[in-house]
Amino acid sequence: MLDVSISMKAFLAEVIMRQSDKTQTQPVTIDPEIMSGVPVFTGTRVPIQTLFDYLMDGCSLSEFLENFPSVSHEAALKILSYAAQRAANGKVTA
Repeated sequence: MLDVSISMKAFLAEVIMRQSDKTQTQPVTIDPEIMSGVPVFTGTRVPIQTLFDYLMDGCSLSEFLENFPSVSHEAALKILSYAAQRAANGKVTA
């Protein structure tokens, strides 16, 4: 299996910047008052990293969403879509 890691901080900063000028809800919240500033899915206390951990462990997106019903399918897809774009553009480290 190819081991690909993304700088989570840089990745999430770009996700937030891309969403900041749009009227859509941002999929990520970084707030020192929520989980000590760990990036979470907006409106939840579920860390974004948890999604990637599930997928790296071989779980499906459906399994993740079943275990974290407060995370919307749309929010998870936005994060995964952006991660795929970064990978396709070579903005990942191996």
